[in-house]
This record gives sequence, C-alpha cells and structure tokens, in this order.
Amino acid sequence: MFHKIVLLLLFLVIGAVFYFSWLSDPSLSSETYLPRWLLNWSNHYYNLRTAVPFIGLGFLLEVYGDRNDLNEVNSNKKLNFIQNIVFAAIIVCIAEGGQFLIQRRSPDFMDVFYGIVGSIIGALSYNVLKKIKNAKQT
Repeated sequence: MFHKIVLLLLFLVIGAVFYFSWLSDPSLSSETYLPRWLLNWSNHYYNLRTAVPFIGLGFLLEVYGDRNDLNEVNSNKKLNFIQNIVFAAIIVCIAEGGQFLIQRRSPDFMDVFYGIVGSIIGALSYNVLKKIKNAKQT
C-alpha cells in the first residue's frame, strides 16, 4: 500500500510540474488559489521556484527506489541515485521543451539546472534522513 501511495505522489508532483510549466502566464497571476506571498516569492525567485517541486520529486524517487530495493539482495544505491537524477532531468527537459509551444513562454536553461539541483537535494536529503534513522536504531 505504501508503494502505491508513493507512486501516486510521484504522479501528482510530475503533473504539478507540467501544469505550472505550461501555464501561458509565467507570473502565475491567473492562479487565484495561490496565496499572494507565494506568488510574490515565486516571481522574485523566478528560477529557484523550479527547484522546489523537484526537491519533492528527488525525495519521492529515492523512497520509491528504496522500497523496490528491499526485495533485491544486491541493490546498487549509486546506480539508483543516478537513474533518479536522470529521470528528473528528463522531466524538467520535457517541461521546459513544452514551453516552445506556448505563447508568452520560453524555455530557460537555468530552469533545467535548478530542476536537476532540486532533485539532487531531495535525493540527498532522503539518504541523510535514512542514515540518521538507521544510526538511531543501532
């Protein structure tokens, strides 16, 4: 059941990345449900806002991969980490590439960079939290 919840959260985060990346208004002012402070922050830190959902994506990819590795005897953690970063890079490239088709939007290489860095931060934070948890148990 936990595996399915993590998978659902992964799909929701990926869907949110595509949704916000493909809005016609990059200032997000058409999104009336977002609080004003969040809109101001996201417009002030334009590229940094790309990293935020990718932190969650990197974290969830590590959780998902770690749960899959429990069933395998010889799991390669480094390979799993690299695969997750490549997957996040593909997602951010698709999101940015889709902006070629949307008026008033243009892809930005720095968004790709921040997306990849965000996913690395998320993956590393999961691994650090896991190490802390394991250290407390011993």
